[in-house]
Amino acid sequence: MSGPAAGPPPATAVALASRQRRRLFELLDAADAPTDAHELAAATGLHVTTVRHHLDVLHRAGLVASHSLRRASVGRPRTVYTAVRNREPSDYPTLTRLLASQLADSPEERVARSEKAGLAWAAELMAGADPGPATDLDAAARVVAGMFGELGFDPELAGDRSDRQIRLRACPFRAAARANPDVVCSVHRGLLRGTLDRLGTPQTTVRLLPFVEPDLCLAHLSTVD
Repeated sequence: MSGPAAGPPPATAVALASRQRRRLFELLDAADAPTDAHELAAATGLHVTTVRHHLDVLHRAGLVASHSLRRASVGRPRTVYTAVRNREPSDYPTLTRLLASQLADSPEERVARSEKAGLAWAAELMAGADPGPATDLDAAARVVAGMFGELGFDPELAGDRSDRQIRLRACPFRAAARANPDVVCSVHRGLLRGTLDRLGTPQTTVRLLPFVEPDLCLAHLSTVD
């Protein structure tokens, strides 16, 4: 029996994967009045253009609302933002727990099937992409980091060319991964392996260390001697 196909993370999870967007959302959620991009830029130290970009992402995810306010003086109306409260809670952790309980009878089989799902996810993501072959570890790590960035993991490259680390500073499935690391983290490990295989990268060891810090997982890619 083949493993389940993994889909993309929900839009809200991707939007809140960025620390900067989480900070903006927290400020809006705590604000007593609608707030504009200039006020948020002053509060965070970000450039106003960067703030507007992040607000657009939050808006598309349904996390913030915007409207225009007429100025007391002459000038264009201000665009102000508010956090969307009373949103439906996410059932992804519950859903993942229920699926994990039915995935296999043993922990070993759950891990194997979850990694297989990650391999299938990599095939799906790479099907429409043409990054070209990554014949060395450094090039492969950059492609992998870019892909994980698009998925909302907020990656950062570290290490050297023979032992590349990808610091995953945000996980769109954090709550589900804490509850079911054997399933969720194994899917992500399979995604790593499958991506490297499709890039044609030489023999590479892949290790995924979940939650080395409360909000940090580490992916290690190293060449096989």
